[in-house]
Amino acid sequence: LQVPRAPSQPAAGSEGRRFANKHSKKALKASLTLGILLGMFFVAWLPFFVTNVTQAVCSCVPAGFFDVLTWLGYCNSTMNPIIYPLFMRDFKRAMGKYLPCCRRSGEPRPSAISLSMRNSNSGPRAAMSLKNVL
Repeated sequence: LQVPRAPSQPAAGSEGRRFANKHSKKALKASLTLGILLGMFFVAWLPFFVTNVTQAVCSCVPAGFFDVLTWLGYCNSTMNPIIYPLFMRDFKRAMGKYLPCCRRSGEPRPSAISLSMRNSNSGPRAAMSLKNVL
């Protein structure tokens, strides 16, 4: 016997697909972000390291060219604080929480005591977590 299902009930399969689809989108976005970061790193620093090895072997690299490649690597390091907020929502939230220039007007400023309590294993939270583990 088959029992007809009410049309208002979602199918269990569609909920599972929606859950998988949500996580696959997150994984795709994380992969894209990582690919961009690593790609920019390799484009910026690989010529420097190859030139550095070449310079050690044959001493045939002009000093000006070596300086340009060094500054290309420095530019990559400068771009990281720009790339992270563009692609990572959690990074944006963290920066907005701790940097006064990025904080929204309604958000309270975290105190130094709450930050140190959060970053250390002391205080009431540690006792509760130890109690939960045991």
